[in-house]
Amino acid sequence: MELYDIAIIGGGIAGYTAALTAKNLGLGYLWLAPEAFGEKTRAAEYVRNFPSFSGNGVAFCSALETQRGREGVELTRARADGVFAQGGGYLISAGKEMFSARTVVLATGVDLKGGVKGEREFFGRGVSYCAVCDGALYRGKTVAAVLSSPRYEEEAEYLASLAETVHCFCPYGEPHFKAKNIVVHAGMPEAIGGGARVEQIIENGKALSVSGVFLLKDSTPVRALCGGLETDGAHIITKKDGSTNLAGLFAAGDVTGPPYQYAKAAGEGLVAAYSARAYLSALKKH
Repeated sequence: MELYDIAIIGGGIAGYTAALTAKNLGLGYLWLAPEAFGEKTRAAEYVRNFPSFSGNGVAFCSALETQRGREGVELTRARADGVFAQGGGYLISAGKEMFSARTVVLATGVDLKGGVKGEREFFGRGVSYCAVCDGALYRGKTVAAVLSSPRYEEEAEYLASLAETVHCFCPYGEPHFKAKNIVVHAGMPEAIGGGARVEQIIENGKALSVSGVFLLKDSTPVRALCGGLETDGAHIITKKDGSTNLAGLFAAGDVTGPPYQYAKAAGEGLVAAYSARAYLSALKKH
């Protein structure tokens, strides 16, 4: 397994800037995200807070993609679902793939729409963010999956190959599934309920009995992504240099808190990459 100097998790402005900076600094980098820049950036009606640019999100992403191609910044298309300390560095899991790095920059952003009621309470007790990781635990059982976009339909199909029934909540439009044991629900569920573990998911006041709920979206919440990371609940607590309470792990962008602005994300991405280089330099001296 290749050992990278720095692994950058997140495809937004903070993650891209950290990757661009890491490349320019000559670091061996891994930029990991399902896609570059993302749907939220493309959907921006008008970008007015980023120096030298005016236009909508589509034009902004086009300009960023042009620069990315010119600078040769490579993206590994995968969704990280776990970051684990290992041997003075970090192991990153992304479905069936594993990556190793000396340092990590978390630039996963935040879900401003919020989650499903009960999600936080039942994390680790029937709520999961990775079908490949935890699907086998529900073989022959009934589960629910909440998909943020069509690209997670493949993960839902994987769950269907294991579970008896999969209730799929698809708020994005008309889904397309091959498995016969997938029951499609339009829109989002209201809540997740149960006792010691997940027992039901509630839709329009009606409770459906399920043994587990999979929330499939672009980024795993930081509380689930990396154990032991200090947060204020929704955001990672960082110092001015982007460092966290975990040695060699840095954070940048919306995941560190407001203001949720592109200019702030870019600045923090740059700072995090420089801080990671300084950390690596200090390690070599010892």
